[in-house]
Amino acid sequence: MKLILDHADLASAGGYAARSLPARPVAPVLAGLLLDARDGTLRVSSFDYDISADTVVPATVADDGRAVVSGRLLADIVARVRGNVDLELTGPRLVLRAGSARFTLPTLPLEEYPALPEAGATSGTLPGPGLAEAVAQVACAVGKDDTLPVLTGIQLRHDQEDGTLTLAATDRYRFAVRTIGWKNCDLTADRTALAPGKPFLDAVKAAADDTTIDLALPDSSGSNGLFTLRTDHRTTTLRALEGDLPKYQSLFPTEFHHTATVEIAALKAAVQRVALVATKESPLRLTFAADNTLVLEAGTSDEAQAVDNVDTNLDGDELTVAFNPAFLLDGLDALTAESVDFNFTTSTKPAVLRGHGSDEQALRYLLMPIRIS
Repeated sequence: MKLILDHADLASAGGYAARSLPARPVAPVLAGLLLDARDGTLRVSSFDYDISADTVVPATVADDGRAVVSGRLLADIVARVRGNVDLELTGPRLVLRAGSARFTLPTLPLEEYPALPEAGATSGTLPGPGLAEAVAQVACAVGKDDTLPVLTGIQLRHDQEDGTLTLAATDRYRFAVRTIGWKNCDLTADRTALAPGKPFLDAVKAAADDTTIDLALPDSSGSNGLFTLRTDHRTTTLRALEGDLPKYQSLFPTEFHHTATVEIAALKAAVQRVALVATKESPLRLTFAADNTLVLEAGTSDEAQAVDNVDTNLDGDELTVAFNPAFLLDGLDALTAESVDFNFTTSTKPAVLRGHGSDEQALRYLLMPIRIS
């Protein structure tokens, strides 16, 4: 293997593939990147049996060949060199030259590297920036408890009648739901699958600048349990999680007795200030008053206390509700509107947060209140 390519192309390809490398690979060879030079291109790939990343960049190839080298080391090197990069495989070593710098890297056993998974047939096309925004919005509610793996996922549900894709996530304390429209959808029936939350978010972020993303959902038969995200030069596959999220449709009320609209920037600043004294025993308390003032309180008479207020527009009777401040801030950060609508049935039932003036496909963030003693 012998080739020349621009350092920016190699850095982009190496960085894309290396982000999927496992922190603790089950086999040493899985810590490597597979380099495949042929037909005027360099293909850079990573795979750990659950996630694969594959990208192609242009190169001047003098000799075709394949090699596996330490992925993180290669990514670190190419991120710091400039100009053209010469790669040459010499026996069990890969020699990298860039300007005055020269690196000699040991290779890993090529014969032990597993075959990359077969990418699934495209289910439909989505706008790159729009999908990245939608996934980031629901990802704030992804669970972090690995003992409950189903809650660490993001559910994708295709609605055949509406031609939409709905994303949902929950950690039992909040539920985030967002809908986005498909283009060129090739599915013929409803389909639901659960993607691993953080890897799916990372994959979508990496492709956020692409105009479109071709997305393949796992087969309904279960024969191909892979999600595939494909752009012009990049492909990522993710093994689907087993199980389903709790049915959320019945959790979201359709009628509300109280609705309050608050400017998000002002509310976030007030929450961050008052939350400084909040504790598990004394969470953030919000009183939506009849005089269109939202009073925020935390702390107890025996400990530090804080009080602040912001303007609101309340439709309904006054009520007081308590929330985990971090969960509330997550929801406010995920909304893309200037103001938030708080929708309540009672102070002890889940509240639904939505961007003021948003449509039916926009983010819905359901937040469980904390009972006030």
